[in-house]
Amino acid sequence: MVVSKRWRIKNVNEVKTEELFSALKIHPTICRILVQRGIDTYDLAKDFFRPQLHHLHNPWLMKDMDKAVERVFEAFSKNEKILVFGDYDVDGTTAVACMYQFLKKNYNKVDFYIPHRYREGYGISKAGIDHAKENGFSLIISLDCGIKSVELIQYAKGLGIDFIVCDHHLPDEDLPPAVAILNPKQKDCNYPFKELCGCGVGFKLITALAEKMHLPKEDAYEYLDLVATAIAADIVSMSGENRVLAYFGLKKSNTNPNNGIKALCYLSNLTNDMCISNLVFIIAPRVNAAGRMDDGRKAVEMFVAENYDEALKWAELLHSDNTNRKEADSSMTEEAIALIEADSLLINRRSTVLYQPHWHKGVVGIVASRLIDHYYRPTIVLTQSGEYVAGSARSVTGFNVYEAIHQCKDLLLGYGGHFYAAGMTMHPDKVEEFCAKFEEVVSKTIHPDLLIPEIVIDTEISFKDITPAFQKIICQMEPYGPDNLCPLFISRNVYDTGYSKVVKEKHLRFILKQDGITFTGIGFGLADKIKFLSPHQPVDIVYKIDENEWNGEKSLQLKVIDIKPSES
Repeated sequence: MVVSKRWRIKNVNEVKTEELFSALKIHPTICRILVQRGIDTYDLAKDFFRPQLHHLHNPWLMKDMDKAVERVFEAFSKNEKILVFGDYDVDGTTAVACMYQFLKKNYNKVDFYIPHRYREGYGISKAGIDHAKENGFSLIISLDCGIKSVELIQYAKGLGIDFIVCDHHLPDEDLPPAVAILNPKQKDCNYPFKELCGCGVGFKLITALAEKMHLPKEDAYEYLDLVATAIAADIVSMSGENRVLAYFGLKKSNTNPNNGIKALCYLSNLTNDMCISNLVFIIAPRVNAAGRMDDGRKAVEMFVAENYDEALKWAELLHSDNTNRKEADSSMTEEAIALIEADSLLINRRSTVLYQPHWHKGVVGIVASRLIDHYYRPTIVLTQSGEYVAGSARSVTGFNVYEAIHQCKDLLLGYGGHFYAAGMTMHPDKVEEFCAKFEEVVSKTIHPDLLIPEIVIDTEISFKDITPAFQKIICQMEPYGPDNLCPLFISRNVYDTGYSKVVKEKHLRFILKQDGITFTGIGFGLADKIKFLSPHQPVDIVYKIDENEWNGEKSLQLKVIDIKPSES
């Protein structure tokens, strides 16, 4: 099913663009893009293009940082056992690896714990607290989880176990009874940057501890490649402090990477310099696969391995888990599409809810995302989980899927999540009723425009603007991510040269010209758009600028995202 897309070009403040152009004297198009991203003065642009580690905020500005550091030092002085506890995804496992390694270098009574996805579920678990009690731990540092675990942390308190919570998820009104809560999203936290990931919050605690212990800053910066991996995988804002952390984390990945990252690069045949997209598409899926298919603890073991050979052994297990994940993901997606295509009622709905008891619980969220790529509507994929049915929801841009599920709560045993992703459990006999109710809620509340994917374009340019000097500055805008995406351009009244063609059945190899200037390009999955191409009929194209290397020669090419006939 081919879903047509809406195009929207961002607005820009022309006065601020002119002022920035006067200050920077770089291509006005780049000034437009910077102003759109809130970078509208010389100083902001300087900090953006030349990140510095001293741009990182003082960790003591975070609410409860003093209490957290004090409690860790109390544990040191009393010879207490400390348990580092984190979620089984990339953000959680990297955060645990950073904190565990830092503490272990400076204190010997420390261990880590990752809950099992299927036996314990997400976040703080009773099993984890009981493990701590049985093994004599009196302080737990939770990372990427804990902000909503009010009852469980109260339970731990009753057992004589203190908690320091390092989390970035939105707090509820009721906060857990922890000795310290580090979360910049707390209403009364004055920390200047609110968009840290869980690993980022843990890193701020490490920097504060290092300062208090009179250690060099490099002892904390040693973990920046893991912090960058978490930032990339958790898809948090790539602005402000996150951009500085990611920038220097990538530098470390390319000069002196963690043994686990190095081993995964080797197994993935990654030989070029690491960039954010490598972390997102190569490293993160393999780390996540451990928790999805088996046990997330393996990921931490890989990151904390003392030598490369040991890391490689763990990396091979993750690599294998990821192969199994891909097979499960692919077969489930094919089966799901076949179910929808065979049922006219399912095809014409405004939502998708599918249930098959044999589907793998570890990939239902990925399959939900794949189905959105095909049908572009709020989607829930359900499977059997013990006596119950469990599932994952994913949403389209602008639609709050968590709120839609909340309106079906009378049919559920439990649910949680946020705007674009959520999970739920229910009795098997409620599936059909839930499917109907969710469709009813979505149909009543979703604006029809939200069912058409939108391409947000930065600005219009001509082929004559695309030069090596122009692209060099664009490349300096990396690392890319939310709030700082790779610039997306539109060029109008472009003509085919007659040499564009379909390659590998699905893709288009372009050779296009505008005002006598020719560029090659690739459009993945755009084979059906060849009907628009003609030497005599102009088209408008949306694209990113890419660098192509062939036989040692580098040239600029266009990575085409969409194409439409030009309006006369």
